[in-house]
Amino acid sequence: MFEDLSFSLEGGSALVVTGANGIGKSSLLRTLAGLVSLAHGSIRLEGGAPDTPSEEHIHYFGHQDAVKPALSVLENLQFWQSFAAAAHVSGFSGSSVDPMDALNLLGIGHTARLPAAFLSAGQKRRLSLCRLLVTPRPVWLMDEPTSALDRVSETQLLGLMNAHLAAGGLIVTATHSDLALEKTLILHLRAGDAAAPSPEEALQ
Repeated sequence: MFEDLSFSLEGGSALVVTGANGIGKSSLLRTLAGLVSLAHGSIRLEGGAPDTPSEEHIHYFGHQDAVKPALSVLENLQFWQSFAAAAHVSGFSGSSVDPMDALNLLGIGHTARLPAAFLSAGQKRRLSLCRLLVTPRPVWLMDEPTSALDRVSETQLLGLMNAHLAAGGLIVTATHSDLALEKTLILHLRAGDAAAPSPEEALQ
């Protein structure tokens, strides 16, 4: 449960949510994604289509990879591209990447025809990241995004995240790791605190 939690984030910015295990970082992301209903307050995305719920402008990259093991790697990505409609807001210039190009970019193009069940944990994580590229959406919610990635993949992920910010996108990420992201605000959750980031103090 959150009380008196308030923040705003402008295009091209990342909010890094920190705090102890169990403090509510993942719950905050799920709430922003529309998976948990608000008891009070509101979540608003400026510049989006007025009749489109804010969660339809969002990609949620959580702990579960949402991979269908019986489908091939490429079929998984094609399914997600057809299922999740692209969404744009004013100031966001992200564009769609071809599914096969996305797999090659993440270094798993050679697995395209394999059943996804054969992938390693790190490969499944990269396949899940490909979903963010094939259907452009301005808001990325990311829960421990570097989990199960090797050092090379982590570096590549940071490049993708910074490219998303450069295109005017927003990122809210819960993490225990230091992420070299441009224009970052820090929101540190603590039990009993009203957590509101101060741009003057937290902007890096």
